Amino acid sequence: MALGKLQKVLISDSLDPCCREILQAGGLRVQEKPGLSKEELLREIRDCDGLIVRSATKVTADVLEAAERLQVVGRAGTGVDNVDVEAATRKGVLVMNTPTGNSLSAAELTCGMILSLARQIPQAAASMKEGKWDRKKYMGMELNGKTLGVLGLGRIGREVATRMQAFGMKTIGYDPIITPEVSATFGVEQLPLEQIWPRCDFITVHTPLLPSTTGLLNDSTFAKCRRGVQVVNCARGGIVDEGALLRALQSGQCGGAALDVFTQEPPKDRELVNHPNVISCPHLGASTREAQSRCGKEIAMQIVDMATGKGLAGVVNGQALSKAFAPQTKPWIALARALGTVLRMVGKKAQGSVQVCTLGTPLQEAGSYLAPAVAAGMLAGGAQKEVTLVNAQLLAQEAGLKVTTTHSDVAPEPDGGTGLLQVALQGTPYRATGTVQGSAPVLRELNGATFKQPAPLAGPVLIYRAKASEPSALPTLAGMLGKVGVQLQSYHSSAIVAGEQWSLVGLSAPLSDLGELKPRVTEVFQLHL
Repeated sequence: MALGKLQKVLISDSLDPCCREILQAGGLRVQEKPGLSKEELLREIRDCDGLIVRSATKVTADVLEAAERLQVVGRAGTGVDNVDVEAATRKGVLVMNTPTGNSLSAAELTCGMILSLARQIPQAAASMKEGKWDRKKYMGMELNGKTLGVLGLGRIGREVATRMQAFGMKTIGYDPIITPEVSATFGVEQLPLEQIWPRCDFITVHTPLLPSTTGLLNDSTFAKCRRGVQVVNCARGGIVDEGALLRALQSGQCGGAALDVFTQEPPKDRELVNHPNVISCPHLGASTREAQSRCGKEIAMQIVDMATGKGLAGVVNGQALSKAFAPQTKPWIALARALGTVLRMVGKKAQGSVQVCTLGTPLQEAGSYLAPAVAAGMLAGGAQKEVTLVNAQLLAQEAGLKVTTTHSDVAPEPDGGTGLLQVALQGTPYRATGTVQGSAPVLRELNGATFKQPAPLAGPVLIYRAKASEPSALPTLAGMLGKVGVQLQSYHSSAIVAGEQWSLVGLSAPLSDLGELKPRVTEVFQLHL
């Protein structure tokens, strides 16, 4: 699916009214239908360009398959485990979230859970409602001087850490991405997990649910913890192994747990919820008026910005597409796609290994978004019907096309100041090199033959290779164009290599029949760039 005009958006979960209002103000038609059954959702989604959900709607592969026009799924919140991101990527559907929208609310709930565990506030409140006055039963502990282990030091984890430091807690933590130098700036000492378990009085988890984080707290890790450790999970059900947690509670190895999330929601097995040392909530991390308003507002603004071409934010898949909205990168992405298409035509296949080489310091970070664009050009017009920057790399891999990138800070003149992009089919002589002049992608070199003047890569283009001793190709082409009323808009030729030269002709419209030209050239092909 090519990224087209967004017109109609379905909101299938309950969201703050500001979400609908912002979308409508941005010129979009909005259907707000929370609580749809799966069958109803499959019907409603068919003619929608966008879908906005919270956590209730499950955006499965069959929902995506039914969504014939869908371009974007917006998750008003952080986690996207209710969206089949791989299926969306395969179809070229963008998935975006609002990673900052509920961070403060989730962090505050976590802090409240830690306080509640320390002083058994919910249990004491329930006892009072039963008419009891059990002062001795609910003996608590101070947080001052206790050690809090924070597993996951992203937005929420760091907010929890800084708030609990105000209570005098020592904060240690672990994160595979955040560096120890960065975490030290907000007062968290990073340690290996093996050193964290035995040092903590409290442990709180703030990671996404991934294969590497599923069961992060389990029988083995609980055994390494300080006896009576208190555990908080306001992130995702499954990060803490619920069976292992129950066993640790029953043995006293875990002194208490506060859970806002469960592997199954709502949980059918109530043994954990009913344990006297467990505090539980029905997934309330983002359930504040402020968070709901913020998430609804953010996802609506992100979709309006996408619809109006202003930019992309909160992209979960298709990071290359987010770069396509920046004015300075748009022509480079167009160039990369065009060079990929040219390479496929001259190489006559879209398989093997393609080397994408960026030359010049302006393109130092460009490989990450130009490689998917080259892949999209290579695959265009093939068996894959809908190739976009969202799904190009996945589809390329499945088609047997491996795309790798390299970079050199030095680009040959006259392109040293702007940069140069070269794509090559490894193990073959096929390669194409281009640059951007102004905002126009141009071809500099094809299979080792340098063009005398850079050739524009836009619109209907005819490329042919002919013997330099055969001058009749261009007059023959001019005669063909005159017969069908197609205008020759530009003509560029390369240097002569091995007695042959390439010609690139810009046309006002494609030619339906090249039969008259083929006897006079070695090879010829048409593109629409």
